[in-house]
Amino acid sequence: MTKILLVANTDWYLYNFRLSLAKFLRRRGMYVVMVSPFGRYVENIRAAGFPWVEWSVDRRSISGATEIRALLDLCRIYRREKPDLVHHFTIKPVLYGSMAARWAKVPAIINAITGLGYLFLRQSLVTRVLRTAVMLAYRFLLRGDRVFTIFENESNRQFFISHHLVQPEQATVIEGVGVDVEHFVPAPEPLTQEIVVLFPARLLREKGVEVVADAARLLRGHYPIRFILAGEPDPGNPGSVTEEQVRAWEAEGLVEWWGWQTNMVEVYRQSHIVVLPSLGEGIPTALLEAGACARPVVTTDVPGCHDVIVDGENGLIVPPNNPQALAEAIERLLRDPQLRLKLGQAGRARVLERFTDDHINYQTWAVYRHMLSLPDSEVCNEGMTVKKSVD
Repeated sequence: MTKILLVANTDWYLYNFRLSLAKFLRRRGMYVVMVSPFGRYVENIRAAGFPWVEWSVDRRSISGATEIRALLDLCRIYRREKPDLVHHFTIKPVLYGSMAARWAKVPAIINAITGLGYLFLRQSLVTRVLRTAVMLAYRFLLRGDRVFTIFENESNRQFFISHHLVQPEQATVIEGVGVDVEHFVPAPEPLTQEIVVLFPARLLREKGVEVVADAARLLRGHYPIRFILAGEPDPGNPGSVTEEQVRAWEAEGLVEWWGWQTNMVEVYRQSHIVVLPSLGEGIPTALLEAGACARPVVTTDVPGCHDVIVDGENGLIVPPNNPQALAEAIERLLRDPQLRLKLGQAGRARVLERFTDDHINYQTWAVYRHMLSLPDSEVCNEGMTVKKSVD
């Protein structure tokens, strides 16, 4: 039986974003093992019937000794598990996993670049130094006959190609993780006097949470409106706002903080408008979920976001880092229920066309088949194959 390891730096990522893929692979006879640090979702992973292996890695650490231990730990895991294919998600798993897989002679290595992240979005001295080191590592690790890289949008893929970090023939685009359209379904707008504006994401500056608070400040007192933050700070990410900052926004009357939500379908049902004024994404799952639930979206004109949203068709697009533009777009939707309905319906249609989890999983399976040299007779749904763009 073919053994596949899915490797991430958090268990919540594997459970929330890759469980559908794991189940898809299991139905095709693959033996799937999840690898991550320990967290509150480990028991959920095991309850779903998947073995889980602990990897001791600190997302935020840059200590030499700590990082060497994390790398050696992953080497031991790969030598013990003897996988046929490893699939890495996010920066440290991609870097350390690629090194460990080479040393352990894993036959097939797939790296998922799920977005450029804060290292590429920030311009501080520290991030510039780290970015240079990471790009050098990518240039070495993302090449080779046994390696393939998946990007979530073409802008990110072209960035890596133009900087000679990856060969064009060893990279493809698969747009995000998809969404379960039988779980995330449309519902009528809530019949409330106040319009509910939802920000469904980790409370990161790169996700635009500060821009949301500033837009709320501009609209406060002018309209019956509530701003909901459905997410938590992420202490492992340097771009996270603090809990004290969120509490200060609450005390000012700008937002309501609902924290981490396990039933996002119900959260979308309670909203009228969804906002994600991000600085950059792979393909943001929040926009796919909002679209599947037929909620109109306001987002930014940055890679990832503008790959999901077409301005005026299934949402509104504003410039990044612009609270005034965000407030004006929210005001436009607040005043026009028919526009909200139209954009929401178009959002659902676009997700059904391009972003269902089945659609994404079949494309990923095509990459696996290619890397594992499985027979061509195993044809994917809708005739999907590994897409290699000509550059």
